[in-house]
Amino acid sequence: MNPGAKRRIALTTLVVRDYDEAIAWYREKLGFEVSEDTPLGEGKRWVVMGPQGADGASLLLAKADGPAQEAAIGRQTGGRVFLFLHTDDFRRDYRAMQARGVIFREEPRQENYGTVAVFADLYGNLWDLIEPGATNV
Repeated sequence: MNPGAKRRIALTTLVVRDYDEAIAWYREKLGFEVSEDTPLGEGKRWVVMGPQGADGASLLLAKADGPAQEAAIGRQTGGRVFLFLHTDDFRRDYRAMQARGVIFREEPRQENYGTVAVFADLYGNLWDLIEPGATNV
């Protein structure tokens, strides 16, 4: 490895049942936007979504192809929290997400790394909504 090389994780693949259903949920419930939606042929698309205005990692929505992938929808990490949505205002986003019908699995709690609560997406994947503490930004 070149020590001066710049690298970052850009995308995380999220296996979904249907592109349009997933796009609608992430847009309406989390306020995400589509940054790319390119047809690849044979019903496949390259769909990238993330928080509006964010410049960090994004989700690559991948429609399940076959029984093994369909079985993984909502269980890509075996029931553990899978994705982490950072915010600069936990209360604002927590209330807005609740108002849009996002189901939180617990009450907000304070941890040494910040304020956090677990929620589930439309497929049951678990997410943390986190406002990092001052030393974890």
